Amino acid sequence: MAARPIHRSQPANLLVQILLTLLTGIFFFVIFLFLGSLLYQAWYSDRIYPGVSMLGVDLGGLTPAEAEGVISASFPYPQNGSILLKYQDKTWEYTPARLGLTLDPKASAQNAFAVGRQGSFFHKANIQLSTARSSTLITPTYIFDQRLTSSVLGEIAAQINHPLIEAEINVTGVEVHIRSGETGRELDQVETLQKINSLLSTMQNGTIDLPVKTTEPAVINVEKTGAIVKKMLSAPLTFSMPSGQNDELGPWSIDQQTLAGMLSLVKVPEGDHFTYQVELNNQLLLTYLNNLANKTNLLSRNARFIFNDTERRLDLLEHAVVGRTLNASSTIGVIQQKAAAGEHDVTLVFDFQNPEVKDDATTDSLGIRELVRAETTYFYGSSPDRVQNITAAAARFHGLLVAPGETFSMAKNLGDMSLDNGFAEALIIYGGRTIKGIGGGVCQVSTTLFRTAFFAGYPIVERHPHAYRVSYYEKVAGNRIDPRLAGMDATVFVPMVDFRFTNDTPYWLLMETYVNPEKSSITWKFYSTKDGREVKAEFSGPMNIVEAPEPLYKENPDLKKGEIEQIDWQADGADVTVKRAVIKNGQPYLNDEFVTHYQPWQSVFEYGPGTEGIPTPSTEETGTPTP
Repeated sequence: MAARPIHRSQPANLLVQILLTLLTGIFFFVIFLFLGSLLYQAWYSDRIYPGVSMLGVDLGGLTPAEAEGVISASFPYPQNGSILLKYQDKTWEYTPARLGLTLDPKASAQNAFAVGRQGSFFHKANIQLSTARSSTLITPTYIFDQRLTSSVLGEIAAQINHPLIEAEINVTGVEVHIRSGETGRELDQVETLQKINSLLSTMQNGTIDLPVKTTEPAVINVEKTGAIVKKMLSAPLTFSMPSGQNDELGPWSIDQQTLAGMLSLVKVPEGDHFTYQVELNNQLLLTYLNNLANKTNLLSRNARFIFNDTERRLDLLEHAVVGRTLNASSTIGVIQQKAAAGEHDVTLVFDFQNPEVKDDATTDSLGIRELVRAETTYFYGSSPDRVQNITAAAARFHGLLVAPGETFSMAKNLGDMSLDNGFAEALIIYGGRTIKGIGGGVCQVSTTLFRTAFFAGYPIVERHPHAYRVSYYEKVAGNRIDPRLAGMDATVFVPMVDFRFTNDTPYWLLMETYVNPEKSSITWKFYSTKDGREVKAEFSGPMNIVEAPEPLYKENPDLKKGEIEQIDWQADGADVTVKRAVIKNGQPYLNDEFVTHYQPWQSVFEYGPGTEGIPTPSTEETGTPTP
């Protein structure tokens, strides 16, 4: 029996029919939506889509013109808002509009109208649908004109800003003028603008604390410094010697006017700022103190003694002197401290130098035990002025000590010679002539010293003879001339010509000088300790003698007619050699010689105009020898 065929085509056809029906429905649904969207857009083609609101104000369905009116009425913030600007106790209140904020209702309405109208068809449809269901919020459009804000801030800045004023102290004459410093203030307009912009963007009222930059004066406390300056210039600055000085010098003062010219104010750090420190000009102070040092400095001096021949001890003649040197640098430091404190009294600062030999020295400590040598020269016929100078000069060396190894300078120890310190005018050899000068006769003292050092066996370092033979230096007791003494003179002319010898022993040397006007003599004594020296001398006496030129006669208008005055005296020229051999403990120790060339010297006479009988020979100078 044959099988029956199975027919499966009916279910398949049913499925196809269902699918076709579904697709047809979808097609017609899309067509419906498309047509509905077109109808929706056409309906709102000139109106804002439903659901569009601006900060709670519904604008849906309104035309842009209608929305513009609603927006203008709904957002009065620029005209009605309040922005309070504050600095310390000052406030400034402005509307947002005054600060440059204005509402743009037209642009705001256009922004609302533009919702759902941009992009593809489906994008616009999607936006329109979502807006209709859940609303779309937009914000108003504002215009912020920062030029108005800057103008307002400029007005406020004019009230807040204050220039920085530095404190000053000015001195006019001795008047002190003080100006206190003032803090500088400046409104930070950039930061303020940023704060205003942030607040306006919230459409809220509010208060803004204005940011102000302050600048403090660099210098503070000028009142205190000014008071010090006033006090400093209220009285002279006075300098005094330190206590314990016995020469009663000072005080010295700088008056206020001069002080004001020396004053300076220096900025110095004080914490985070500066202050003025009162100072005086160091260079001007140094000049003043250097001048003061000439009055106050004191050389240290050894004690002076007289050798007591009877008891063989040293008797104190003059106290030792402690030397002092003004320490300008340290004194300036004290002055600046006083100036900074407004004080007026300054004690000078000195460096002190103790002498080598003090008052308690003994024969054992100095090695002075006996008379080593004494020499005497004579000055018969000297004028009273010449005797006065011999006495004054000799006194400078009485009791003086020469240290072991020291080269003694007569010129240095003779010092200044003037009418004020005991000297008088007498005849001297200067510029090739015998003239009157202060200190004439001092060479009698230097000649005596030369002979004492010569015969004591000490090395002679510097010795200068006179230009011509002087009779005083060849005289012996009884007013006799001994030609063998020619070449044994020494001249000293401070400061150019000196006589020097060296104490080359390990012992101190004490010198004593004695002038006897009645006997016309000066004696120079050396006290020390003998070391075995013996001196042998050879004197050539005058050789190669050249007779003095004929006298010179010169007219002097200051003399009267017939008046003749001799101003120079003749002397024959000659060469002299003196040799010395020093033997020490039987052994040769020193050999030297002193060669002197004396120039011939003519007599010089001066006569008054019209004087008769003047000799005719030698009316011109024959030479101008130097001392």
